[in-house]
Amino acid sequence: MKSLKHYFPIFALPTLIAFAIAFFVPFILGFGLSFTDFTTLTDFEFVGLQNYVDVFAERSGFTAAFGFTVLVAIVSIITVNVFAFGIAWLLTRKLKGTNFFRTVFFMPNLIGGIVLGYTWQVLINSILTKYNTTIISDWKYGYWGLIIVLNWQLIGYMMIIYIAGLQNVPKELIESAELDGAGRWGVLRNVTIPMVMPAITICLFLTLANTFKMFDQNLALTNGAPQDQTEMVALNIVNSMFASVGDEGVAQAKAVIFVVVVVVLAMAQLRETRKREVEA
Repeated sequence: MKSLKHYFPIFALPTLIAFAIAFFVPFILGFGLSFTDFTTLTDFEFVGLQNYVDVFAERSGFTAAFGFTVLVAIVSIITVNVFAFGIAWLLTRKLKGTNFFRTVFFMPNLIGGIVLGYTWQVLINSILTKYNTTIISDWKYGYWGLIIVLNWQLIGYMMIIYIAGLQNVPKELIESAELDGAGRWGVLRNVTIPMVMPAITICLFLTLANTFKMFDQNLALTNGAPQDQTEMVALNIVNSMFASVGDEGVAQAKAVIFVVVVVVLAMAQLRETRKREVEA
């Protein structure tokens, strides 16, 4: 084992270099640019905290977009994980065709967000047009449409993680609980769920991160309509950067705030769920 540790830098270095190039260096540059009025990396003027003040101005739309994102995230995180866990639990029973159903449920995760967004826009509008309305006529339609798309795309992926967790639950524990008189619900609540907490931790983290950073589905499904009421944070940042001339610094400040908030939320979620994990 000691000899293997000598090779750790060799194997870790490519990943660390890629991480630095793709994330760390751009984040540092972006953090610096958030305090400037810039057009390029070499053409900028220092403005201090003014960009951060402008972020919370009404015209910015950032607080409204963030509030809408939180509303989508709360419902999506709950529904995705409940349905994914339920499907995983059913597919780990002794049923016929479980491999087929696992494949079917996982397939939407392989489809790009833009394609899913436009596909569901057509499907939802085909229903709403019968009532002389569309998905962009009312923000509530767009809201539930985004939740449907998120569930459709993420449930299969989370299902695979939950299946792996459920298959690792020791059968001896389940049998002992049943011998002690625990029913199906008692076994699920007192044995299965505590043993699957590592999988729950991972799935909650992934759904939280994917929901908050969602962009392509939002762009394709509603593009923020009506009147930016269904605009999520990622779309708001991109629109500020490329659609509003002169707001590049404000958009960069939004991105910095967004990253910090998501990291804090993710770390808090990881800490809380890991406290509930148990070892087999």
